[in-house]
Amino acid sequence: MAKKIKKVEAKAKKVIKPKVVTKPKKDEVAELKREVAKLRRLGSTIKRNEEEIEGLKADLQKKTEEMEKKKKDLLQLKREGSSKIQELEAKVKETTEELAKREEELQTSKKLLDQRALELNRLSEEIEYKNKQLAAKDIEMESYKKATEERIFQLEAKVKELEGKISEPPVMS
Repeated sequence: MAKKIKKVEAKAKKVIKPKVVTKPKKDEVAELKREVAKLRRLGSTIKRNEEEIEGLKADLQKKTEEMEKKKKDLLQLKREGSSKIQELEAKVKETTEELAKREEELQTSKKLLDQRALELNRLSEEIEYKNKQLAAKDIEMESYKKATEERIFQLEAKVKELEGKISEPPVMS
């Protein structure tokens, strides 16, 4: 736009200044009329350019006002975004702390579970050992029982034999 204004001003300066002549000649009169017509055209062009400049200035003013409004809106958005970011960062921090606490509780529970699993394994092994001892004792008792029953059977047979000898009359020879 500034270029157009400078061009118009430059053309206005180039306008031929009328010469003071005592008696105009026919060619000079025609030349003067052409120059006057040229000046009128330049005047109307300058007037149109001035109107265009005024319109452009008004547009520039509107655009400047819009830009100021956009700057205010952007500033407001930045403030809102900043507060949301701070809010979210606080939430992330809180959640991270909560997760760390839960992780610690989980580790504690896992250690306790591992200890209980070890205790369970130890007790299972102990029970297995005791069961083996009981099985061995059961086998030992079973063999002792068999031996005792056999011995009782033998003693009962001997008792019957002896009773049989007692109940028989003595043989005299």
